Amino acid sequence: MSPKAKKTEQHAAKKPAAKAERYFEARGGRKTSVSRVRLTAESSGVTVNGKDLKAYFPEADLQETVRRPLVVLNLESKMGVSAHVRGGGLRGQATAIALGIARALTVYDGALRTQLRHENLLTRDSRAVERKKYGLRKARRAPQWAKR
Repeated sequence: MSPKAKKTEQHAAKKPAAKAERYFEARGGRKTSVSRVRLTAESSGVTVNGKDLKAYFPEADLQETVRRPLVVLNLESKMGVSAHVRGGGLRGQATAIALGIARALTVYDGALRTQLRHENLLTRDSRAVERKKYGLRKARRAPQWAKR
């Protein structure tokens, strides 16, 4: 047996069977929000920090942001989502949960990765607030200059 084939065989032996697990977990982030998402195949619906999705995110566009990875793959009625999120505002939290769901779906089935990547759901938005510098009023705003 060649070393390459042996290495591939060892890698395949380490990889757990995705269907045998109870849940699939991943984390997502956006700005200062961090989420831990668990997907279960037995139930359906989305809970965030122990509350229903509509109770936690009252705005419809935030609910759509959270559900988008499931809607794109038509798995909304087949997968249950339990998310714990902290930090940041509601929009950052919703985007962090969506990224966590997309990453957990790739753990569930690696073949879904290309479709999620095509919809730009696996890319973490790295934009964040720039830090304030000394001598300036904000990150880049200089103090007002007075001639006299």
